[in-house]
Amino acid sequence: MQIAKNTIVTLHYEMFDADNNLLDKTEEPISYLHGGYDGIFPLVEEALEGKNVGESVDVKLTSDDAFGDPEEELVRVEDLEVFPADVEVGMVFEADDPETGELLLFRVTDIADGKAVVDANHPLAGMSIRFSAKVVEVRAASQDEISHGHAHGEHGHHH
Repeated sequence: MQIAKNTIVTLHYEMFDADNNLLDKTEEPISYLHGGYDGIFPLVEEALEGKNVGESVDVKLTSDDAFGDPEEELVRVEDLEVFPADVEVGMVFEADDPETGELLLFRVTDIADGKAVVDANHPLAGMSIRFSAKVVEVRAASQDEISHGHAHGEHGHHH
């Protein structure tokens, strides 16, 4: 079966930075609902269209096509006293965006002079990446998956 709209695509991937350093890779394959449901980068989805099991794609993505550019308003400097005593660089905290009410994940990027710098941008924001993937399974999506807009089952979303 070829990859087309309303198929569930299962794949293994690797992501590399501009210097070809490995950023991320699957340990277990991931699945997504193909056809414009925002389950994968649009340019990768476009490259996968019409592919079969065993085929691969290698797509270069600018920051706009991948995780976007860093947004200054998502970087904040906060007093250390609002954090647990054992706070350290790399820890992640949840906070509500006061404007949208959206839940944001802030990473502590620096601690100095009684302050912590926290950043809710994606860690790969601003980076161009290369996304390399191999198709391991393609199947028709169920009506339930189509109505929910995502893959269910072993490598997809579980309810």
